[in-house]
Amino acid sequence: MSLPPIILSRLDLERIEACLDQLPAAEAQQHAALRAELDRADVREPQEMPPDVVTMHSRVCFEDAQGDRQVVELVYPSAAGAPGTVSILAPVGSALLGLRIGQSIDWPMPGGHRRRLQVVAIEWQPEAAGAWHR
Repeated sequence: MSLPPIILSRLDLERIEACLDQLPAAEAQQHAALRAELDRADVREPQEMPPDVVTMHSRVCFEDAQGDRQVVELVYPSAAGAPGTVSILAPVGSALLGLRIGQSIDWPMPGGHRRRLQVVAIEWQPEAAGAWHR
């Protein structure tokens, strides 16, 4: 199955790479799929991000193949754990990063299975709001 194209902000890319670089080697290896996503992304300046792309700190509505919908804010690990947040290092967070409204992706989950996620809406995106350095 081919992966959908993704778009990342240069700032998000730099910050996520720095986050991954700080992890112990064994833990960093668990995020190989996220590293691969970073490597294949179309990288743009924050001011050039389309408003329909999931970026860091976006509040995104997504659904899985069973039709279950959730709204989460995509955050860095230090902000994860608050209600309504999902870490970029969590499988769901890694899967959503860079997708546009309407795109879906099959993403590896713990236990070896895959989960299809589709972006339904972006309720708030920092770049669209002019918060380019958030």
